[in-house]
Amino acid sequence: MATNKADLLQGTLDLLILKSLQHEPMHGFGISLRIRQMSREMLTVEQGSLYPALYRLEDQGWIKSEWGVSDNNRKAKFYTLSATGRKQLAAEEQSWAKLSTAINLVLGHA
Repeated sequence: MATNKADLLQGTLDLLILKSLQHEPMHGFGISLRIRQMSREMLTVEQGSLYPALYRLEDQGWIKSEWGVSDNNRKAKFYTLSATGRKQLAAEEQSWAKLSTAINLVLGHA
């Protein structure tokens, strides 16, 4: 069945998670909602992809986590971008810009 949702390219989920945490700490569900909102409902991140990515980013030191209470008064793990994560975000944004420029050149859209 065809959908209007765009498939996430391999490796882009890290960039989207780092970007969604740029301005404030968020719990996993909030990150998923933020990505969906920022993409105008075109991207949906399933929990089966999101949480392994969050663990991986935390292991790399790009995000930190701590337990807190969500808006609906439930215990949740909140993720924050670390200083190293901010540098990684800048590097990944730059890399993505180069890649998208190159693809647009190939497609004749530049």
